[in-house]
Amino acid sequence: SWQSSVGSRQTLKISDVLGNEVATLVNEYRDAGSYELDFRPASSIKNLASGIYFYSLQAGSFVETKKLIFLK
Repeated sequence: SWQSSVGSRQTLKISDVLGNEVATLVNEYRDAGSYELDFRPASSIKNLASGIYFYSLQAGSFVETKKLIFLK
């Protein structure tokens, strides 16, 4: 989940530890507000291995990257 105080183009991407992009979950203009998204790789990404991944949220000039652990 995340909040945006201004409307802007927002991008949410998942990458592996080598920096390879695994998925783009959001890539569109969104108005200011609160958003929530469920990451369900079984339905969108085949053969995703358990492990450490990174998600990166970009909204306008704001960019944040954090770690996530995916377990099957």
